[in-house]
Amino acid sequence: RGGSSMSLAMGGLGMRRSVLALQLRSSSSTCSPRSSPPSLSFSSSASLASRSRIASKRVSSVNRNFARCFARSLTTLSRPSGLGRLAHPSYTSTRKSKAWLVRNMSSLPEHQVLKMPALSPTMKTGNIASYKIKVGDKVAPGDLLCEIETDKATIGWESQDEGYIAAILMPEGSQDVPVGKEAIVLVENAADVPAFANYKPGEDSAGKSEPAPAAPQPKQSAPAANSKSYPPHQLLNMPALSPTMTAGTIAGFKVKLGDKISPGDLLCDIETDKATIGWESQDEGYIAKILVSEGATEVAVGVPIFVVVDDSGIVPSFEDFTVDTTKPQSSGASAAKAGGSDQPKATSKPSQTPKSAPSPSQAVENKGGRVLASPLARKLAAENGIDLRAATPTGPHNRVIAADVLQAIESGAGSSVQAAPSVGVAGVDYTEIPHSNIRRVIASRLLESKTTIPHYYLSMDVCVDDLLKLRDQLNSKAKYDKEGKPDYKLSVNDFIIKASALALRDHPEVNVSWMENAIRKYNYIDISVAVASPTGLITPIVTDADMKGLLSISNEVKALAAKARDGKLQPHEFQGGTFSVSNLGMFGITSFAAIINPPQSCILAVGATEERVVPAKGPNEDYAVSSFMRITLSCDHRTVDGAVGAQFLQTLKKYLSNPSTMLL
Repeated sequence: RGGSSMSLAMGGLGMRRSVLALQLRSSSSTCSPRSSPPSLSFSSSASLASRSRIASKRVSSVNRNFARCFARSLTTLSRPSGLGRLAHPSYTSTRKSKAWLVRNMSSLPEHQVLKMPALSPTMKTGNIASYKIKVGDKVAPGDLLCEIETDKATIGWESQDEGYIAAILMPEGSQDVPVGKEAIVLVENAADVPAFANYKPGEDSAGKSEPAPAAPQPKQSAPAANSKSYPPHQLLNMPALSPTMTAGTIAGFKVKLGDKISPGDLLCDIETDKATIGWESQDEGYIAKILVSEGATEVAVGVPIFVVVDDSGIVPSFEDFTVDTTKPQSSGASAAKAGGSDQPKATSKPSQTPKSAPSPSQAVENKGGRVLASPLARKLAAENGIDLRAATPTGPHNRVIAADVLQAIESGAGSSVQAAPSVGVAGVDYTEIPHSNIRRVIASRLLESKTTIPHYYLSMDVCVDDLLKLRDQLNSKAKYDKEGKPDYKLSVNDFIIKASALALRDHPEVNVSWMENAIRKYNYIDISVAVASPTGLITPIVTDADMKGLLSISNEVKALAAKARDGKLQPHEFQGGTFSVSNLGMFGITSFAAIINPPQSCILAVGATEERVVPAKGPNEDYAVSSFMRITLSCDHRTVDGAVGAQFLQTLKKYLSNPSTMLL
């Protein structure tokens, strides 16, 4: 009848021994009808009471005193108390938190460890872009903890509980943090926060002397190229602005040396593998150094770009600051702080001799065999017949800049290579246009799609007389402003997007993707619309197209197309999609077969509307003229069989030839 015998008896009955044994050991009294064991604040009191009644009836081999005590123990679990911190299913369900609650039996107060969440179906790791909280802050359900760069976009991680931030385990800027990795420690009482100053995941913090970060900023020094001691500073590294981005081009700086910056200020425009995107500041400070030149190409993600300081008075101290910009910095070196006894010193050794100019053979070539050079350097070299390989590179990453070409012109180096056409080859006259990042990615993805996806094509002619009449009727209802412009104008493409979305709803087996171990069927319908931009083809997305009206789709497509042409699309506006539509009808193309946009399984190619002579329906007419449009569906044969694709196309034809059915 004591605590130990009670726990053994419960174990024999197949109950949760750890929960009740801990409850009983916390009481020094014996289990008699007059002594109440300590209560725990669990929910679902009705179900627990039911369990107590069943237990009382079934315990026949135990004396009646023990049965009464056992029933009392279960019943008291539903009573309110201040001890409710055990990992009981009813507790975690009422808290609605996926994180598990930790009760450290040695020295730490009760706390909760929040782990890196999976914010997208394909997310395995994430980058901590920025924290929105600091140690000691109070948080409530719905408060933003930090922003995480996933494999799809940058998403805010919101708190599911209330409490106080006791420790931040992963520094801001951490890259490739696995899902499930401990990130934040949460406590319920602000007085418990100091106890976690030395906390490390999975370890008892008692007796540890290593200081934990008091704020979510790493404090390691970046490897500088000299041994000079610099004031506290922060390195801003090239960010990954899209899931597939490995390098970017600095299209243009928006700040200069000494400028003050605040959160949200635009630092520079970066040409990624998808679009040209503005890089915004997450902190405030002063630009102390710009480490790469404007127009720099193939700057790897993680390479330091800016040095930021808190005080404008120390900006001149970084005039001779250098850092290795040929390699990405680790996540710990993204925010470098120097000048304190607890801070590591710069690890790089100073140059023993003055930096000598590289020999002409040191000009760096990329994987395609092209010499790394600035656009102006290429222009000067072409105009003066200079081989870039003969120029001595002095720019970042051994890059040839304009001054190097001018030096080569003065010295006569490389002058034997002429820009004129090759002797003996008639009519050779051309201009080479360097590949942009977007063009490289388009080429790579289309080649991958065409060589790895088994395409097949289905075509069908659709009579669109009724569709054109309905479009004219709806457009005639539009209101006009003072300048005579209608407030909306529906296009044929708007009807096609809507009809495609409804057909996908009727045939969900087409709304799929081929994955390594399974076929993924999507429970939402996002239509990617092919748009031609000055930098290349891009596919902004109309999300949940099946649930939107024609006017909403029309306005959204126009807004996305304008942003695509201006290079202002955000990652979430062009990443993803479950089905694509490409329309070249406005160019007079009657039919074509499009290449599938992986990982999607289908893309619809839409041709121009043309009039055809058809047999007349009336008895007194010989013929009539109708408008037809040819649509071609490209399918991935791994996921969409021929019959499935044909059925989808039949349904799509029904919606387009009789558009009033889209309103049902």
